[in-house]
Amino acid sequence: MNPDDSTAVFFQSVSKSFGAKEVLHEVSFNVAAGEALCILGRSGTGKSVTLKLIIALLRPDAGKIWIEQDEITTLKTEELSRVRRKIGFLFQDAALFDSFTLYENLSLPLARLTSKSQEEIDSMVVKVLREVGLAADKKTMPSQLSGGMRKRAGLARALVLEPKILLADEPVSGLDRITASEIDELLLQQKTERQTTLIMVTHDVHGARRVGDRFVVFDHGHLVAYGTAAEVESSDNETARQLISLSS
Repeated sequence: MNPDDSTAVFFQSVSKSFGAKEVLHEVSFNVAAGEALCILGRSGTGKSVTLKLIIALLRPDAGKIWIEQDEITTLKTEELSRVRRKIGFLFQDAALFDSFTLYENLSLPLARLTSKSQEEIDSMVVKVLREVGLAADKKTMPSQLSGGMRKRAGLARALVLEPKILLADEPVSGLDRITASEIDELLLQQKTERQTTLIMVTHDVHGARRVGDRFVVFDHGHLVAYGTAAEVESSDNETARQLISLSS
């Protein structure tokens, strides 16, 4: 079965192992364009691996993965590069170049991957930094940023190429509740104002329920629940019910 035109990401019976350890077992799910999907699960259950499969940093052992109408598991390097330009990735540690200013971190992918003029690059960097509340910090080095500011900077770099799909790996880990809520709000704005498809791995159920439209829950490599928060809450899987519960 191939995805329809409304699909942003589609997993079909995807499995992935590292040595003897199977991390994902025949996982299938669909993410509609403009939807926010939150991936929940205990540590080591394949959540971050799923994001790396979407961006093809890893290849599945079995199954197929579509990004829109492209089945990426068989694509060659040049074709894969084209698909990857649709995707932004907010890494858990922000993944900034420490020897570059914030401006340089954002301008580099624009200079390398687009045909924008220097004036257009400058304008885009300023625009994106303003969106994440860092307009006054373009000359700042990453080491001078607080934890919350680094997350904002990482988000800015993920957004600077205007991706259709945004992947976020634990975007609020290590942050206080107020700062975490601010990051959640920035992610929510991308979905509601730009119709960006969002796929987020998180342990923060409060933020997940605020941002997410649907949820997948992994346990021991298996997808054990998939649906809205209410549907996951009524799942017959105890792990899924615990992970989605605000009282957990």
